[in-house]
Amino acid sequence: MEITIDIEDPIPLFTQLVEQIKAAIIESKIKPGDSLPSIRQLANDLELNSKTVAKAYKLLERDLVIQSRGYRGTFVHPEALINSKMDLNADVIAQLNFAISACKKAGVTDSEIRIAFSSAMNSKNN
Repeated sequence: MEITIDIEDPIPLFTQLVEQIKAAIIESKIKPGDSLPSIRQLANDLELNSKTVAKAYKLLERDLVIQSRGYRGTFVHPEALINSKMDLNADVIAQLNFAISACKKAGVTDSEIRIAFSSAMNSKNN
């Protein structure tokens, strides 16, 4: 698996890493059960901050694309191929668009929607 990070690209570095790992799984360059480099090793190889790689790994683990097995390392999840094809961001955008449309139909202004969204994001219940 070859990963190249473009620091000039406006796409965040951790997002580039997530997308490239998912692409490698979809293209069968890495398969379920394959081991991945440690966070520290991958950060050194790509000349990235280890926190950037850790964030990417955390998102991939959340999406069930990889799984951590403690001291044994990080591996490609058994359901990685299916999970790599899912776009969580597209789903969130669709849900938000639906909610915004409902608010606008009810007469809520854009400003009121932004304020409500900000309030919801800052809510202690999240």
